[in-house]
Amino acid sequence: MAASDRSLLFGWPAAPLLRRIDRYAQLMRLNRPIGIGLLLWPTLWALWVAARGLPDGPQMPATHLLFIFIAGTAVMRSAGCVINDFADRDIDPHVKRTRGRPLALRLVSPHETLVLFSVLVLLALWLVTRLDWQTVRFAFIGAGLTVSYPFMKRFFPLPQFYLGAAFGWAVPMAFVATLGGVPQIGWLLFVITVLWAGVYDTQYAMVDRDDDLKVGVESTAIAFGDLDRVIVGAMQLMMLAGLAFAGRALLLGWPFWLALATAAALFAWQQWLIRERTRDGCFKAFLNNNWVGLVLFAGFVAG
Repeated sequence: MAASDRSLLFGWPAAPLLRRIDRYAQLMRLNRPIGIGLLLWPTLWALWVAARGLPDGPQMPATHLLFIFIAGTAVMRSAGCVINDFADRDIDPHVKRTRGRPLALRLVSPHETLVLFSVLVLLALWLVTRLDWQTVRFAFIGAGLTVSYPFMKRFFPLPQFYLGAAFGWAVPMAFVATLGGVPQIGWLLFVITVLWAGVYDTQYAMVDRDDDLKVGVESTAIAFGDLDRVIVGAMQLMMLAGLAFAGRALLLGWPFWLALATAAALFAWQQWLIRERTRDGCFKAFLNNNWVGLVLFAGFVAG
């Protein structure tokens, strides 16, 4: 390759192309993988509980099933972030935490954003069609929840619970893919996941409360007002109670109960972090939930 051509990558100027790829990666929040983890942990709980061990489907080995759900979770989370930024493109510039996003800075266009979203949705559709058609039907419900969530913040005062339903819909999907249906324990894990999303996304919303009040975006942090810590604590206790009920129903052993006790300790730490409702403390509490998901997954696997 001649020296004058070294700046080219597949015929494109390398530096501008790499900058654009970086902006697309930021749109998909690949630089902030915490969201993928928060979606993935309940999915893995459900897969292990449904199979009572390493999951596999009726006609699919465990490695294939795990790949589809892990990849599908990452792709749909990315798609949700992209459509969220499209919906909030005129709001994000006025919110401290989001004003540096590529679409808020007009570093990418709304048209590019929609094209990227369409590509991600098509990839997710291809992944889910590797499964049976009953799981595909469930997947369309999850996709509808994910796409509609960003617009719920305009008028629904508790959008974090709607987000929880979108995030948690992979739980019944995992049971359908493994068992062909959703038993009561599957719906219990779904409710637990919705409660958990209410916990961590309220903590997340507490970071933006002042900005959201200015721009007119709804959130549980605003709806709960001065009772935010109390209601978050109540949801944490309800989640722990639901997990304890699931552990008893599944006859899980001491590793699960140790994991549950550890999760309770992590929730107590989160309450300490948000005690003064500072932006930094609330964001740290939000991030801490990734450890909750990991600890509980270890409990389901070892229990």
